[in-house]
Amino acid sequence: MSGMKHSGGQAGEGRVKNAILIAGPTASGKSALALDLAERRGGVIVNTDSMQGYSVLDVLTARPEAADLARAPHYLYGHVHPATAYSTGAWLRDVMKLIEDGTFSERPVIFVGGTGLYFRALAEGISEMPDIPQRVRDRWRHELKEQGAVKLHSLLLREDSAAAMMLKPTDSQRIVRALEVLDASGRSILEWQAERGQPLIDRESARFLVIEPDRAALVARIDKRFDQMLDKGALDEVKRLAALGLDPELPAMKAIGVRELQAAMAGEIGFPEAIERAKIATR
Repeated sequence: MSGMKHSGGQAGEGRVKNAILIAGPTASGKSALALDLAERRGGVIVNTDSMQGYSVLDVLTARPEAADLARAPHYLYGHVHPATAYSTGAWLRDVMKLIEDGTFSERPVIFVGGTGLYFRALAEGISEMPDIPQRVRDRWRHELKEQGAVKLHSLLLREDSAAAMMLKPTDSQRIVRALEVLDASGRSILEWQAERGQPLIDRESARFLVIEPDRAALVARIDKRFDQMLDKGALDEVKRLAALGLDPELPAMKAIGVRELQAAMAGEIGFPEAIERAKIATR
């Protein structure tokens, strides 16, 4: 890392110059590295993990604690309500707003997290998708439940044959997505995908760091950290999330540990089994 540049901030055309991107698996130490770099260089940290953007799940998503937040500026942590289906496009728009507002100024910007799509969007840009109203999402989830994927594929074939021909009749997730986009915007998902946006970082000056710890050591750290999460109130978080009565298919409801602990709370499995399942899912 000695070859990293110490300058940072925003380049022309809305791109961050000399960005540092730190990726790696859960419990690999990437957040600690990001904080160390931010402190030593006067930088800022931007969350690049889809789950850490949600509120309520402070403990289960291992969001930075108050002591860490006090050591360096952190952005895009815990700012999204769990009822929101927060997408890569929405995250990218939030990053763009930080850039346009001059939030980063000339400080080094450190992107850290475990969501590969976010990193790819930063470096390559993504196809801008329309916002899908919740009523439209609910409609097509209901239709999928009532009719099944094959019938919805036939419907898509009539309404948007080009998109339908690229999908298997059993690919329910992508079929529903194509129908949602068509319903909400009146345009084919293929048209939206063809309009790729611009990268938000200057790739030539960026530094990409991928942490790849020893597998056995990583598993031990994951297990220990989940036990610590339970001590810090992970179960209470799951109770608060359950009290919101959210759709179980929302992204926040799929955070590791949520379904396992909910199953234990409902008496479907024992807590030891739930804990073991959550640890395995994290690995």
